Amino acid sequence: MKLENLTDKIAVITGASSGIGEAAARLLAAEGMKVVLVARREERIRALAEEIGEAAVAVSADISNGDQVAKVFNQVREQFGALDLLFNNAGMGINGHFVDSRPEDWKTQIDVNLYGVLYCTHAALPLMRGRAGAMVSTVSSVGGRYGIEGWSVYNATKFAVIGLHDALRKELGGEGIRFSVIEPGAVWTEWGHNVPAEAMKKRREMVDALTAEDVANALVYSFAQPPRVMVEEMLIRPVKQLVP
Repeated sequence: MKLENLTDKIAVITGASSGIGEAAARLLAAEGMKVVLVARREERIRALAEEIGEAAVAVSADISNGDQVAKVFNQVREQFGALDLLFNNAGMGINGHFVDSRPEDWKTQIDVNLYGVLYCTHAALPLMRGRAGAMVSTVSSVGGRYGIEGWSVYNATKFAVIGLHDALRKELGGEGIRFSVIEPGAVWTEWGHNVPAEAMKKRREMVDALTAEDVANALVYSFAQPPRVMVEEMLIRPVKQLVP
């Protein structure tokens, strides 16, 4: 199958300051796309934008804040007039048994992992109408398919993302807008909010974890399909990761 030429297409990438988002920005720019880098850590995305060059724009925002998200997409509208790809990558998880968890930690995860996706997707869709092959791609998780002990609220947000995309496919597929979910297993990233770094390192070494570039490659593969083709879900995990 011949993949599409992505030159001059426009992407918004959330969580672009590190990990999968940073890798996606580099790879999409290398494919000739214009990339809008969104993250709270302004200095990181500005440095990345400078490294990438004219193809990149850095816009600092907290995606859990609807007003800040609106400003991001207003800038996209003013600068580019349209959008081809939204990569909802930003996310976080707080580990711990539910019985011991705190409501404020539930809210933190829901605000980023679900409301962030809702805000960004809602703002992006009007800019995608009429764009051949336009796509919303969201990073869910292997935890969006399987419940994992210690990650119940995180699981809930990622299961919700799967359901959201399934409904949006049915609502907007007739207009040619594609919705795709990437569900990575263990990846070498900064993810793991309150898990000791050494424990995360040991786990990732044990399963020979994916790199951020592995996940970014999956994004490019799904987006570069012909506009009539939708890669609905991609579950990607290390060969040695035998359980969630």
